[in-house]
Amino acid sequence: MDENKLIACPLFKGMSKEEHDAFLDRNVNEVIKFKKGETVVRQGDIINAMYLLVDGVVRTQMITDDGNTLEIDLLEAVIPLAPAFIFASNNKYPVDVIAMESCWFLKISKSTLLKEMVHNEKLLINFLTLNSNMTVFLSQKLQMISIKSLRHKLSIFLLEKTTPEKNYFILKRSRTQLAEYFGVQRPSLARSIKELEDEGILKTNGRVVTVLDRNKLGKI
Repeated sequence: MDENKLIACPLFKGMSKEEHDAFLDRNVNEVIKFKKGETVVRQGDIINAMYLLVDGVVRTQMITDDGNTLEIDLLEAVIPLAPAFIFASNNKYPVDVIAMESCWFLKISKSTLLKEMVHNEKLLINFLTLNSNMTVFLSQKLQMISIKSLRHKLSIFLLEKTTPEKNYFILKRSRTQLAEYFGVQRPSLARSIKELEDEGILKTNGRVVTVLDRNKLGKI
Protein backbone atom coordinates (compact mmCIF):
# COMPACT_ATOMS: atom_id res chain seq x y z
CA MET A 1 0.00 0.00 0.00
CA ASP A 2 1.35 3.45 -0.94
CA GLU A 3 1.49 5.50 2.28
CA ASN A 4 1.47 8.79 0.32
CA LYS A 5 -1.80 7.80 -1.34
CA LEU A 6 -3.31 6.92 2.02
CA ILE A 7 -2.46 10.37 3.38
CA ALA A 8 -4.19 11.92 0.35
CA CYS A 9 -7.44 10.03 1.01
CA PRO A 10 -10.23 12.63 1.50
CA LEU A 11 -11.59 10.58 4.39
CA PHE A 12 -8.34 11.18 6.33
CA LYS A 13 -7.81 14.84 5.45
CA GLY A 14 -6.13 16.71 8.31
CA MET A 15 -5.34 13.50 10.18
CA SER A 16 -1.80 12.44 11.00
CA LYS A 17 -0.30 9.19 9.74
CA GLU A 18 -0.52 7.83 13.27
CA GLU A 19 -4.23 8.71 13.45
CA HIS A 20 -5.30 7.06 10.20
CA ASP A 21 -3.02 4.07 10.79
CA ALA A 22 -4.66 3.58 14.21
CA PHE A 23 -8.10 3.93 12.61
CA LEU A 24 -7.31 1.19 10.09
CA ASP A 25 -5.71 -1.07 12.70
CA ARG A 26 -8.87 -0.87 14.81
CA ASN A 27 -11.45 -1.25 12.09
CA VAL A 28 -10.30 -3.18 9.01
CA ASN A 29 -12.19 -6.49 8.94
CA GLU A 30 -10.77 -7.87 5.71
CA VAL A 31 -8.33 -7.13 2.89
CA ILE A 32 -9.66 -8.05 -0.55
CA LYS A 33 -7.93 -8.20 -3.94
CA PHE A 34 -9.60 -8.05 -7.36
CA LYS A 35 -7.91 -8.82 -10.67
CA LYS A 36 -8.17 -6.60 -13.73
CA GLY A 37 -11.61 -6.91 -15.32
CA GLU A 38 -13.28 -8.43 -12.25
CA THR A 39 -16.52 -6.98 -10.92
CA VAL A 40 -16.04 -5.57 -7.41
CA VAL A 41 -19.75 -4.92 -6.75
CA ARG A 42 -22.85 -4.94 -8.91
CA GLN A 43 -25.52 -2.30 -9.29
CA GLY A 44 -28.24 -3.13 -6.76
CA ASP A 45 -26.02 -5.03 -4.30
CA ILE A 46 -26.71 -4.23 -0.65
CA ILE A 47 -24.02 -2.11 1.00
CA ASN A 48 -23.16 -3.85 4.26
CA ALA A 49 -19.70 -2.33 4.75
CA MET A 50 -17.42 0.41 3.49
CA TYR A 51 -14.99 -0.73 0.79
CA LEU A 52 -11.92 1.49 0.82
CA LEU A 53 -9.93 1.33 -2.44
CA VAL A 54 -6.30 1.58 -1.34
CA ASP A 55 -4.51 0.50 -4.51
CA GLY A 56 -5.54 0.50 -8.17
CA VAL A 57 -8.19 2.09 -10.37
CA VAL A 58 -11.84 1.13 -10.87
CA ARG A 59 -14.53 2.32 -13.24
CA THR A 60 -18.14 2.80 -12.24
CA GLN A 61 -20.87 2.17 -14.77
CA MET A 62 -24.62 1.97 -14.95
CA ILE A 63 -26.84 -0.06 -17.26
CA THR A 64 -29.61 2.15 -18.64
CA ASP A 65 -33.21 1.04 -19.29
CA ASP A 66 -32.44 0.60 -23.00
CA GLY A 67 -29.51 -1.71 -22.22
CA ASN A 68 -26.68 0.73 -22.95
CA THR A 69 -23.66 1.04 -20.65
CA LEU A 70 -23.15 4.51 -19.20
CA GLU A 71 -19.81 5.13 -17.53
CA ILE A 72 -20.10 7.33 -14.46
CA ASP A 73 -16.52 7.86 -13.32
CA LEU A 74 -13.01 6.50 -12.83
CA LEU A 75 -11.94 6.15 -9.20
CA GLU A 76 -8.28 6.04 -8.15
CA ALA A 77 -6.95 4.94 -4.78
CA VAL A 78 -7.41 5.97 -2.02
CA ILE A 79 -11.18 6.48 -1.82
CA PRO A 80 -14.26 4.71 -0.41
CA LEU A 81 -16.91 3.28 -2.73
CA ALA A 82 -20.34 4.96 -2.74
CA PRO A 83 -19.96 6.72 0.64
CA ALA A 84 -23.21 8.66 0.18
CA PHE A 85 -25.19 5.41 0.00
CA ILE A 86 -23.69 3.54 2.97
CA PHE A 87 -26.25 4.83 5.49
CA ALA A 88 -29.12 5.43 3.07
CA SER A 89 -32.53 3.82 3.65
CA ASN A 90 -32.13 2.21 0.23
CA ASN A 91 -28.50 1.28 0.82
CA LYS A 92 -27.69 -0.34 -2.51
CA TYR A 93 -24.81 0.29 -4.87
CA PRO A 94 -26.07 2.59 -7.66
CA VAL A 95 -23.46 1.35 -10.14
CA ASP A 96 -21.34 -1.60 -11.20
CA VAL A 97 -17.72 -1.24 -10.09
CA ILE A 98 -15.13 -2.87 -12.37
CA ALA A 99 -11.40 -3.22 -11.63
CA MET A 100 -9.36 -1.61 -14.42
CA GLU A 101 -6.18 -3.13 -12.96
CA SER A 102 -5.30 -5.20 -9.91
CA CYS A 103 -7.03 -3.52 -6.97
CA TRP A 104 -6.87 -3.85 -3.20
CA PHE A 105 -9.70 -2.94 -0.85
CA LEU A 106 -9.97 -2.65 2.92
CA LYS A 107 -13.36 -3.69 4.27
CA ILE A 108 -14.73 -1.74 7.25
CA SER A 109 -18.11 -2.53 8.79
CA LYS A 110 -20.82 0.14 8.91
CA SER A 111 -21.21 -0.16 12.67
CA THR A 112 -17.52 0.43 13.43
CA LEU A 113 -17.37 3.32 10.93
CA LEU A 114 -20.34 4.95 12.66
CA LYS A 115 -18.78 4.51 16.10
CA GLU A 116 -15.54 6.08 14.90
CA MET A 117 -17.34 9.13 13.48
CA VAL A 118 -19.29 9.62 16.73
CA HIS A 119 -15.97 10.00 18.60
CA ASN A 120 -13.90 11.68 15.87
CA GLU A 121 -15.25 15.02 14.64
CA LYS A 122 -12.52 15.37 12.00
CA LEU A 123 -13.44 12.00 10.47
CA LEU A 124 -17.14 12.90 10.56
CA ILE A 125 -16.57 16.24 8.81
CA ASN A 126 -14.41 14.55 6.17
CA PHE A 127 -17.12 11.93 5.57
CA LEU A 128 -19.81 14.63 5.21
CA THR A 129 -17.58 16.71 2.91
CA LEU A 130 -16.85 13.66 0.76
CA ASN A 131 -20.58 12.98 0.41
CA SER A 132 -21.32 16.63 -0.41
CA ASN A 133 -18.65 16.65 -3.10
CA MET A 134 -20.10 13.44 -4.51
CA THR A 135 -23.52 15.09 -4.70
CA VAL A 136 -22.01 18.01 -6.63
CA PHE A 137 -20.27 15.58 -9.01
CA LEU A 138 -23.49 13.62 -9.62
CA SER A 139 -25.42 16.82 -10.35
CA GLN A 140 -22.75 17.82 -12.87
CA LYS A 141 -22.89 14.34 -14.39
CA LEU A 142 -26.67 14.63 -14.70
CA GLN A 143 -26.24 17.98 -16.40
CA MET A 144 -23.75 16.40 -18.79
CA ILE A 145 -26.17 13.58 -19.64
CA SER A 146 -29.00 16.05 -20.26
CA ILE A 147 -26.97 17.90 -22.91
CA LYS A 148 -28.04 16.61 -26.29
CA SER A 149 -25.08 17.79 -28.37
CA LEU A 150 -22.06 15.49 -28.24
CA ARG A 151 -19.82 18.39 -29.33
CA HIS A 152 -21.08 20.33 -26.33
CA LYS A 153 -20.39 17.40 -23.96
CA LEU A 154 -16.95 16.88 -25.44
CA SER A 155 -16.04 20.56 -25.17
CA ILE A 156 -17.00 20.69 -21.47
CA PHE A 157 -14.97 17.55 -20.80
CA LEU A 158 -11.89 18.93 -22.57
CA LEU A 159 -12.08 22.32 -20.86
CA GLU A 160 -12.37 20.65 -17.46
CA LYS A 161 -9.33 18.44 -18.15
CA THR A 162 -7.04 21.29 -19.28
CA THR A 163 -6.08 24.84 -18.34
CA PRO A 164 -4.55 27.76 -20.28
CA GLU A 165 -1.26 26.87 -18.58
CA LYS A 166 -1.47 23.14 -19.29
CA ASN A 167 -3.33 22.48 -22.51
CA TYR A 168 -2.90 18.70 -22.63
CA PHE A 169 -3.71 15.61 -20.57
CA ILE A 170 -3.35 11.83 -20.69
CA LEU A 171 -6.66 10.12 -21.44
CA LYS A 172 -7.11 7.29 -18.95
CA ARG A 173 -10.08 5.79 -20.78
CA SER A 174 -10.11 3.89 -24.04
CA ARG A 175 -12.19 5.36 -26.86
CA THR A 176 -14.90 2.78 -26.14
CA GLN A 177 -14.93 3.71 -22.44
CA LEU A 178 -15.02 7.41 -23.31
CA ALA A 179 -18.02 6.80 -25.55
CA GLU A 180 -19.73 5.02 -22.66
CA TYR A 181 -18.89 7.98 -20.40
CA PHE A 182 -20.77 10.27 -22.79
CA GLY A 183 -23.54 7.75 -23.34
CA VAL A 184 -22.99 7.52 -27.11
CA GLN A 185 -21.75 5.00 -29.65
CA ARG A 186 -18.03 4.92 -30.42
CA PRO A 187 -18.40 5.91 -34.12
CA SER A 188 -20.29 9.06 -33.07
CA LEU A 189 -17.50 9.99 -30.67
CA ALA A 190 -14.84 9.32 -33.31
CA ARG A 191 -16.62 11.63 -35.78
CA SER A 192 -16.87 14.45 -33.24
CA ILE A 193 -13.19 14.16 -32.30
CA LYS A 194 -12.21 14.13 -35.99
CA GLU A 195 -14.29 17.27 -36.59
CA LEU A 196 -12.53 19.10 -33.75
CA GLU A 197 -9.16 18.01 -35.12
CA ASP A 198 -10.06 19.17 -38.66
CA GLU A 199 -11.13 22.55 -37.21
CA GLY A 200 -7.76 22.99 -35.52
CA ILE A 201 -9.26 22.89 -32.03
CA LEU A 202 -7.86 19.57 -30.89
CA LYS A 203 -4.92 17.25 -31.48
CA THR A 204 -4.66 13.64 -30.37
CA ASN A 205 -1.60 11.42 -30.29
CA GLY A 206 -2.47 8.05 -28.80
CA ARG A 207 -3.85 8.88 -25.37
CA VAL A 208 -2.26 12.34 -25.26
CA VAL A 209 -4.98 14.93 -25.94
CA THR A 210 -4.00 18.56 -26.62
CA VAL A 211 -6.39 21.50 -26.81
CA LEU A 212 -5.06 23.87 -29.48
CA ASP A 213 -7.74 26.58 -29.30
CA ARG A 214 -9.58 27.06 -25.99
CA ASN A 215 -11.51 30.07 -27.33
CA LYS A 216 -13.11 28.07 -30.14
CA LEU A 217 -13.74 25.19 -27.76
CA GLY A 218 -15.42 27.54 -25.28
CA LYS A 219 -17.74 28.90 -27.97
CA ILE A 220 -19.08 25.42 -28.65
